[in-house]
Amino acid sequence: MIKNKLYHNVAVRSTLLCEQTIVSLANALLLTFHIFIFLHEHRPKPTDLPISLLALTHLAMLIIMMLIDTDTVFWEGFWDDSTCKWLVYLYRLVRGLTVCITCLLSVLQAVTLSPRSSCLAKLKRTSPRHYLCSLLALWVLYMSVSSHIFMSIIATPNLTSDSLIYVTESCSVLPISYTLRQVFSTLLTVREFFLMGLMFVSNGYMVTVLCRHKRQTQHLHSSSLALKTSPEQRATRTILLLTTFFMVMSILDYGISASRIMWNNDPALYLVQMLMGHSYAALSPLVLITTDKRVIIFVRAMCRVRF
Repeated sequence: MIKNKLYHNVAVRSTLLCEQTIVSLANALLLTFHIFIFLHEHRPKPTDLPISLLALTHLAMLIIMMLIDTDTVFWEGFWDDSTCKWLVYLYRLVRGLTVCITCLLSVLQAVTLSPRSSCLAKLKRTSPRHYLCSLLALWVLYMSVSSHIFMSIIATPNLTSDSLIYVTESCSVLPISYTLRQVFSTLLTVREFFLMGLMFVSNGYMVTVLCRHKRQTQHLHSSSLALKTSPEQRATRTILLLTTFFMVMSILDYGISASRIMWNNDPALYLVQMLMGHSYAALSPLVLITTDKRVIIFVRAMCRVRF
């Protein structure tokens, strides 16, 4: 197995540290703001709870990734089979929650934007408890396909082998039988198509509603009314940007994972995949912060209090 020495480069360490700093600060700010909202506002937006959960999940994923990166960058070969299995599975668990929350955000915003005559309008009265149940159901569906990790993740043996796929300096993926590989590949493909399809349909519905609203406003005599954008439309565009970016990053991640297997576990490809693992957690809170005026007002208020 090829050991990845790229991680010992100072530039690589600096890039990882910079990305992790952005993830921690941006998500901590977003989570603090939504905790403030839940404590002081009687009627938060339907998307406030998923966004706060997304920020909390990203912080948890950062902690796990820092443990994985620590083994990859600084130390070598001190984890056993059990540690490798549970740490990698825990990362998959948290990452799966991120996928499901992003999917739920897309569906929730589509419901919020739907007109009163739409069949989705009935879902606007749904309580947050039902949204959490839907999230739990999606999460169980997502993680039920990842049970093969306990069979395939092992501590890296002292003897090198080209059949092992590199995860960290201490952990590797053991090849499984052809039949099991085909079964899990099919299940993973169905799972990804289902979740991505759900986001794609929700995004397509929101784009359709926004285009229809734009055509209707063009018939108004007042140009100021035609150009005015409602808070729901601004939030919809933010969610559209967020989910589109997530789908693009997921497709790239899937492509890089397949390329690593085809190109004999190229260390450079794993480095790119490692950096991409942080990218959504780093950029998504920045998108949510810069597009939500409430967060900007909250930050300004905090600065006035401190200074």
